[in-house]
Amino acid sequence: MLKGEKVTLREVRESDYDRLTEFNSNFEIWVMADDDPPAPRTRKQVQTEMEEWIKDGTAIPFVIEADGEVIGDCGLHHLVEHSHTCSFGIALHGDEYLGKGYGREAVSLLLDFAFRLRNMRRVWLTVNADNERAIRSYKGL
Repeated sequence: MLKGEKVTLREVRESDYDRLTEFNSNFEIWVMADDDPPAPRTRKQVQTEMEEWIKDGTAIPFVIEADGEVIGDCGLHHLVEHSHTCSFGIALHGDEYLGKGYGREAVSLLLDFAFRLRNMRRVWLTVNADNERAIRSYKGL
């Protein structure tokens, strides 16, 4: 568990999959946060994908909590241990959390985890060119 002032990053729990499936059904957020084209996904698909990432070691997913509520998800992806590299991704779900420092703190916690605790040497991301809010936030970090 990674704790900040506003958010906590924690492991994905069985009880989170309904909420994560709801997030994955929001195509507006999906287009801004994912490289893949949007498509409806079932709870089982979301759960299977995350469990496979964890099992094969290619990703470390987290949920983002604020005030006891899951407000988004983030994680390290494409982990390559021998070269100490990975990518990261984040998605906040709900306009009430945008532009208030929740995402910035979550990314800061995630990058600290990657570099300090996982000994990564390079962490990269891709971002939709239209996602100006995210680009400003990433540049600020």
